[in-house]
Amino acid sequence: MSISMLNAISPIDGRYRSKTDSLAGFFSEESLIKYRVLVEIEYFIALCELPLPQLKGFDTALFKNLRTIYTDFSSKDAQAIKDIESITNHDVKAVEYFIKDKFDALQISEYKEFIHFGLTSQDINNTAIPLSIKDAISAVYIPEYNTLLSCLKGLVKEWSEIPLLARTHGQPASPTRLGKEVDVFVTRLNAQFEVLKSIPNAAKFGGATGNFNAHKVAYPTIDWQAFAANFLNEKLGLHHSFPTTQIEHYDHMANLFDALKRINTIVIDLDRDFWTYVSMDYFKQKIKKGEVGSSAMPHKVNPIDFENSEGNLGIANAIFEHLSAKLPVSRLQRDLTDSTVLRNVGVPFAHTIIAFKSTLKGLQKLLLNTPKIAQDLENNWAVVAEAIQTILRREGFSNPYEALKGLTRTNAAITQDSIADFIDTLEVSEAIKTELKAISPSNYTGI
Repeated sequence: MSISMLNAISPIDGRYRSKTDSLAGFFSEESLIKYRVLVEIEYFIALCELPLPQLKGFDTALFKNLRTIYTDFSSKDAQAIKDIESITNHDVKAVEYFIKDKFDALQISEYKEFIHFGLTSQDINNTAIPLSIKDAISAVYIPEYNTLLSCLKGLVKEWSEIPLLARTHGQPASPTRLGKEVDVFVTRLNAQFEVLKSIPNAAKFGGATGNFNAHKVAYPTIDWQAFAANFLNEKLGLHHSFPTTQIEHYDHMANLFDALKRINTIVIDLDRDFWTYVSMDYFKQKIKKGEVGSSAMPHKVNPIDFENSEGNLGIANAIFEHLSAKLPVSRLQRDLTDSTVLRNVGVPFAHTIIAFKSTLKGLQKLLLNTPKIAQDLENNWAVVAEAIQTILRREGFSNPYEALKGLTRTNAAITQDSIADFIDTLEVSEAIKTELKAISPSNYTGI
């Protein structure tokens, strides 16, 4: 049975395939194979450019032909490698044999043994996977993140002057402005995104146990550490981790996943706040013709986009957390647990992209219910008590906090009139009384 959107086990390859398809070019099995081929080819070219004595005389025309092995890589090529793997039972060795066949076709068979020269599989895997993550973040994650952030920045400006009753502990509190509350999330996201950008995409390249043993014994006069650093840093745009064991130590990758998780956590916080605002009727939602909000209650328009986002971000964070906790731990010079775990690296990215799209969709459906927001402010005149007692403190009034506490902590309704009546009883100047009466829930919003 071929895999389709209807029979895929994972929803990221099924129900949500249209939202995650852009990641397939970085995290699918075919893409992993392609990145392995890329690393092997670029490594061979780097050996030619040293040059190794046996590889002198290669020109840029041949390098161009070699690079077509991965630039023109097809699904047919990927299947050919999988067919070889079915015999070798080794995925990276299958890549090596595939490239050797290509060398035969290019009539450079005498150089085949310099494919994968001195390397272990993890030199390829621990370079291919960080490279795919780096490319996926640049090509898919950052554009989706920036689209969401741009929407939020637009709402900051659009709602900059909208007064809003704040809620601390779920209770009415000193008013704020809706745009400022969105700006809190923008600021938090910006801070964590700067952290994300500062984290290097690290790769390992040092042979069977990280010491360049095979390289050094074959060519003892070459500075192989400098070669590897130049190959990874300059040729591939990665960071060379050294020293290592057989595998990359994954500390930088763990840091990256933790940073992605923190960004997701901020978006979860945002999702929950907007879900709550919708439940408070501060927002209506645009209705799309033909859509059903509830199978039983025709009147409902549920905030499903924020709920979808929260759920997907929760799954993404659970996997990011496992990756960051597990990958840096490996027995002695190497065990195989990282290999199977890393095959899932695209999964949390996919759930994150699904979530970003859902949050954006939810935000774009919001319709500001200004009358409801204004009504809540008008129904909560008690929140100006803080302002009044603070001005009274400024004026040296005796026990202002206690006076306002006595007024507001009753079951009687606190209104504009009852506040004004209270102000009239105060032994302060008329100018101060005028100043106090000018304060309202809608204008007591700070800076």
